[in-house]
Amino acid sequence: MKPILQLYRGYANEQELIVMGHVFKTGYEYDFQKKSFKNASSIVNLFQVKTIKNFDVYLKYGDSTVHTKTLDDGYFKFCIPLEKEFNFGWMAYEVSIKHENQTIISTGSFIRPHKGNLGIISDIDDTFLVSHTNNFLKKIYILLFKNVNHREVFKDVVPHYQALSSAGRNNKDEQNAFFYISSSEWNLYRFIVKFTKIHQMPRAVILLKDIKTGLADFFMSGRGNHNHKFEKIKHVLEFYPHLKYVLLGDDSQDDPILYEQICKIFPVTVKAVYIRQTSKNKKETTKSILKNLENLEVSVCYFKDSSEAIAHSKSIGLVL
Repeated sequence: MKPILQLYRGYANEQELIVMGHVFKTGYEYDFQKKSFKNASSIVNLFQVKTIKNFDVYLKYGDSTVHTKTLDDGYFKFCIPLEKEFNFGWMAYEVSIKHENQTIISTGSFIRPHKGNLGIISDIDDTFLVSHTNNFLKKIYILLFKNVNHREVFKDVVPHYQALSSAGRNNKDEQNAFFYISSSEWNLYRFIVKFTKIHQMPRAVILLKDIKTGLADFFMSGRGNHNHKFEKIKHVLEFYPHLKYVLLGDDSQDDPILYEQICKIFPVTVKAVYIRQTSKNKKETTKSILKNLENLEVSVCYFKDSSEAIAHSKSIGLVL
């Protein structure tokens, strides 16, 4: 059976290019148009992929080809030092694998952000994608029985994110560095890409949790340890150290705690923290954390509706 090559959006700075993906033994093409039970079976199948470990992968880089092998879970990552000046914006990259006498080529994209002052990092579930994380049964029901075209985005999220994407930019073709970092697994990558395109969300680098390969894993999707989110956010801030960051999350899980840790480690780097209120009342622990962040001179907004977040962003001069 021919292996499947899946690429993800990569990113670069002045010194380094990072691109990544998976090699699957068996994969599943999610049908975005399916309804009800057919959508449910599609989603479940996404969590029953089979990966190939130690498989040869080749990155075409300039005039040369760089060779690596997949990790035990089929994941590969190229971290390549840049020897020449690249352009800015989104650019294509090419990865290939070999099967019998055939070369399988896939093209992905990476961003080298235009020079600017701002980077935006956002969670996904219950930050912009309505997911009902607080209600496990409802979350699973929606994931299974609502296809991507029927999933909802919170009101006014899109204009807020679009304004953040273009904040401080005079050229409409230039956007700020944007990252979606979530505890969702790589299994849902194509779903997330499709959803953000449907709702005209800013094009972003998407960094997710390790791939899952079993049905039991499906029911734990997005749950468990969130340390990977902390490490990925920390990595982005270290990778683009000259930027000031806006962090967006919600109070359904650990975002406030993670963001507080990040602000303490990078005391001059985070400009503002936005936390969506996901239940009827604001949480005292979240209020306490945000008050502490204000003592670190980080601007904070604990909001129910994105219109409040937009008003706050305008009040601090973040967006026009």
